[in-house]
Amino acid sequence: MKTTEADSHYTNLEQMSVLQLLTNINTEDKTVPNAIEKAIPQLEKLVTVVVQKMQNGGRLFYIGAGTSGRLGVVDASECPPTYGIEQGKVIGIIAGGDEAIRKAVEFAEDDVNQGWEDLKKYTITTHDVVLGIAASGGTPYVVGALQNCNINNITTACIVCNANSKIAEVSNYPVEVVVGPEFVTGSTRMKSGTAQKLVLNMLSTSVMIKLGRVKGNKMVDMQLSNNKLVNRGTQMLMKNTGIADYDEAKALLIKHGSVRKATEALNR
Repeated sequence: MKTTEADSHYTNLEQMSVLQLLTNINTEDKTVPNAIEKAIPQLEKLVTVVVQKMQNGGRLFYIGAGTSGRLGVVDASECPPTYGIEQGKVIGIIAGGDEAIRKAVEFAEDDVNQGWEDLKKYTITTHDVVLGIAASGGTPYVVGALQNCNINNITTACIVCNANSKIAEVSNYPVEVVVGPEFVTGSTRMKSGTAQKLVLNMLSTSVMIKLGRVKGNKMVDMQLSNNKLVNRGTQMLMKNTGIADYDEAKALLIKHGSVRKATEALNR
């Protein structure tokens, strides 16, 4: 039996008090970082190859179904505003299409051919990396996509939460984070989802840093898409350049569009 489908360590959940429920869920959540720590050597290899591919013009694709697919879409959508990377360099694909981001699309994950068809819409090439995300490690939509990538010499990877899974078997760079049974049996939106989110954070953040999208510890290429980010960028620019006047720094930032560009313009 898959670990993600094994019986919860807890029972009679409906008889627990609210405090007991929250405490027990939190107890289980605390085990997730330890499971991820064991997978860091696998993740290191994956980050290294993604950086190499993207430095040579490649893209990073996330592909998954349900919660896993949604997490990939979220991470992909956050890369351009956070790091200023071009749209279309990190792409999230979910079984069932955009509709599935908001509500479940019945049996979309069971189509073994559709994942590859969805990837082909992006004219995928050997320069790219395709990362399958699936708690179970057996989602047909993801399995089929990765198998076809392998046939076409496209680098494959995965994030799964069961050991010895089919998806890991067909991945060049598997990341296996075995978090154990869920608090509610089979509810992989819980620990498994948390593990996938943390690994995606580690992956995309490390890749963007290695691609030069962070200076010191600051997001110098972030998009100025709201007042909070304009204020953050202004403060960063003041610190970087020694400009004492907030309005002057803000005007310079808005003129050039990013902390990096404004700093470079001032230093020329």
